[in-house]
Parts: sequence; structure tokens; C-alpha cells
Amino acid sequence: MTRSAVIGCGDISALHLDAIEKNPDSELVGVCDIDADRLDAATTRFGVPGFVRHGDLFETVKPDVVHICTPHGQHAAAVIDALDAGIHVIVEKPVARDPAQAAAVVDAAERSGAKIAVCFQNRYNTPVRAAHELIASGRLGRVTGASGTVIWHRTSAYYEASPWRGTWEHGGGGLLMNQAIHTLDLVQWLVGAVSSVTGSAATRALPIDVEDTAEMTLVHENGARSVFYATLAHTANEPVTVDIVAEHGHLSIRENLTVRWNDGTLETVDEELTATGERSYWGVSHERLIDDFYASLDDPEPFWISPADAARTIDIIYDVYAASFPEQVAALRPATKRSINA
Repeated sequence: MTRSAVIGCGDISALHLDAIEKNPDSELVGVCDIDADRLDAATTRFGVPGFVRHGDLFETVKPDVVHICTPHGQHAAAVIDALDAGIHVIVEKPVARDPAQAAAVVDAAERSGAKIAVCFQNRYNTPVRAAHELIASGRLGRVTGASGTVIWHRTSAYYEASPWRGTWEHGGGGLLMNQAIHTLDLVQWLVGAVSSVTGSAATRALPIDVEDTAEMTLVHENGARSVFYATLAHTANEPVTVDIVAEHGHLSIRENLTVRWNDGTLETVDEELTATGERSYWGVSHERLIDDFYASLDDPEPFWISPADAARTIDIIYDVYAASFPEQVAALRPATKRSINA
């Protein structure tokens, strides 16, 4: 039985706790949070010890796997401490607050014998995986370009509920780091590694220090070109879109996948499963990723969604930030020193 623990008992932890509870080979042995109310709620519900400092959790309950669900600015220190202690890690996106912290996590993963996964769980969506397999098969021919959109709605209350979200220091950015990062990762994963990026980010509607709107053009190493637009200034949450243009057809991912071949043939791929449990409206992809990670623990190879993968997406975002918010980016300091008592 794999001994599991969760650091950070906020909103996203519900999906991790639910997945641990459902997995027949895992057992929750402890939780950690600096917020007394959240920590008390988690310890009461799950009947496990609670800790304020993740170092105390590591030393006392000795987990095999730790799930890190804290604000972005706290990811790197907890990940590095866990990896250096030989504890396997599942960390929420982004892997770290900024490129310097992400690089420190990559270094820790390379020197550790423990495994680490980064939660780019949308790669596990059935339509997305079908699209990736189709592109990799070569049937579509050369991919020439793609577009991605995230057109969502957030309010001031969203940021007031968790003030770290609207800051550079604790969030590392806004829309791109917290919402659109998933879709940006999909564009890179489906189309190919990015060689250059130009774009801009701005605060258009919300009373926050970080961006709520961004656009960019990505040039991929294979010569394809992608365009990307995201905003939280809309009055509703529209479906995320990824459209890919190739020699022999057009892929369109919304909630499902539609393939329009040049000969007029139409194919569709729907999501296979419906989520259950708390926060089920977020889908089944978290559970799939977590189950896959647990099943891979005896495999000597690194997990396939690695810190290096995640760092590449942060690099793209920070290229746009550097052009749009040079003073804010320059003011960030890479708080990468490990502290087992953090």
C-alpha cells in the first residue's frame, strides 16, 4: 500500500484527495496547510494527522508520495524538499512560480531517485489523446499551424477569496500561469516544441496586479506557427478551443474532438467517462493522471509529464511577461533555497 500525503488543502486538493481515496493501492496518511481552518476541516474529514510545516509531515508520517496543491510560489520549496528526501511528488501546475524556480526543480528531479509528475492533466482527456495519436501516426501529414483560445470570466470576488492569485510574488502571474497554462501546454504538446514566441499581456478588466488578457504567436521547431488568445474579461466561460491545421485535414478540440478530412470525411471522438465525487465538474483527467503515476512507481523511467516539460511552458509565458511587464519580472527574486521547515 502506497502511503500518500497532501500539502495544501485548498480547492484543487479535493481532486487529489478524492483520487487517493478511490485508488485501491493508496492510503492517505497526512495533510498539511498553514491555514488552521482548512487543516482542521481536512483532518476531521479524513481522520489523519495534520501539520503546518511540510518538513514535520515528512518526518512524522513518512509518506511514499506527496501531492503538492499549494499556491504557486510555494511549489518549488516543497517539491525540492520532497525529492531530496526521496519522496515521490505529484505537483499542481505550474511546476514553480517562475523560470528560475522551475530550473531548480528540474535540477532536484535529476539528482533524486524519486519520481515526479506535473499536473497537466488535460493531456489525459480522451479527445486530446486521440488528437495526439492521430498527429503522431502521420495520417494528417505535416502540421502547419494551430490556434488556441481560453475565453473565460472571473470576478473580483474570485481573487478576494484567494488573494495570492492576483499577485506576482505568490502567483507568478495571472491568467497565463493560472488558467491558460493548460491550453498552452496542449498546443505545445500537440504541435511540437516552441522555438520562439512574441506576444503581449495586459490587465484589461480586473482589479489585480497581474494580467487578465494575453495574446501570442508561437513558432514551433518543426516550422508550424500557432496563435493563442486568452482572457478572463468575458462575461461567461466559453469552451476552451484548440484547432490544428495539417496537410490532409483539420482537428478541432472543444469539449470533444472533430476531425475534418480534406476529402470531406468527418470523424468525432467524445470523452469516455463522467467524473464522480467532489468537484466532478472538473472532469476525470486528474484521476487518470494520478492513477497512472501510482502505477508507474516501480518503473525506473521518469514519469512522462516531467518538470522539464513544465518548465518549457513557463519559459514561453515569461517571454511574454518580459515584454509586457519588465519591471515586475525584474523584481521577482528566485526564492529557490530549500527549507525543510517551510
